[in-house]
Amino acid sequence: MKKVGIFWFVLFVSSVLFVIQSEVHAQQRVAPSQMFRLAEGIIRIAEPGQLADSVNVWGDIRNPGRYLIPRGTTVPQMLSLARGPISIRDGETILDWSDIRIEITISSYNTRTKEHEKKFFSFNYKDEFPLELREYRLRNEDIISLETKRKPVLVDYIRVISPALSLITTTLLIIDRIQN
Repeated sequence: MKKVGIFWFVLFVSSVLFVIQSEVHAQQRVAPSQMFRLAEGIIRIAEPGQLADSVNVWGDIRNPGRYLIPRGTTVPQMLSLARGPISIRDGETILDWSDIRIEITISSYNTRTKEHEKKFFSFNYKDEFPLELREYRLRNEDIISLETKRKPVLVDYIRVISPALSLITTTLLIIDRIQN
């Protein structure tokens, strides 16, 4: 009888320890400083009570949306929070990023002068991140548009030309068969 009681006591203590350990791991996975969605498309990065700016991220980015970010956030930090540019896929293969060109446009509205300001940055993915863009501090209500472009390669030209050649060849074969 005493062994059964000890068994149940050990089982109870181990299950309590398991629950406590699970809660500790859950708290470590979801730290308050990590981003979370406030509403559809609104993602909060800034801590409650922290001075924050609201920035829109659009275009070829993995997590587009409206972000509440800590004041003074730079463009590379914002792009990292939005998980970077989307990878361009061609069928089932991932294309080489060396031919990819990234174009970033930052639109701002100056409330003092009542004018729109636009900054445009363009660079190859394999090149260094432009220094001016690296140091650019985002302001409230900025809009970041990111576009990824790539140079066409031989396969792209073949994909455009081959259906037309196939149509022309088929048409000529049908005309030849009809005439004979």
